[in-house]
Amino acid sequence: MRITDYGPFMRSTIGFDRMFELLDTLSRNGQDDNFPPYEIERIGDDRYRLTVAVAGYGPNELSVLAEPNALLLEGRKSDDDAQRKFLHRGIARRAFRRQFELADFVRAVGASYENGLLSIELDRELPEAMKPRRIEIATGQLEDHRSTVRQLENA
Repeated sequence: MRITDYGPFMRSTIGFDRMFELLDTLSRNGQDDNFPPYEIERIGDDRYRLTVAVAGYGPNELSVLAEPNALLLEGRKSDDDAQRKFLHRGIARRAFRRQFELADFVRAVGASYENGLLSIELDRELPEAMKPRRIEIATGQLEDHRSTVRQLENA
């Protein structure tokens, strides 16, 4: 029996669990590179932090672009190493492009760079119409309930 682990696919999603949409997106993107490494942390009810390890890249060599339902991170090293002779190169200096799929109503609100880590703050802001609302339970005839619900909706 073959068991498929979808855990690695879920790492790039923030704020939702829509498995079938995610699998469709992954089949279109074909992104199999794990560079640069990253972590996704929930820091509040509707707040997240995406931390990307970009050691060797400066803030001016990185770009963060927020698109609808997506966050695009790009890095490109400048060619200041042309005159240097390396005996061993173990620090990644390649250009990269990584895209994260965001849930509806999740948006990037800020980014900071410190000690080779790029942190991107994300917030989920539901519109008032999407937030849960309490419906009062009235007593009486069914017709009365409908008028009470209409009054609550118009308020």
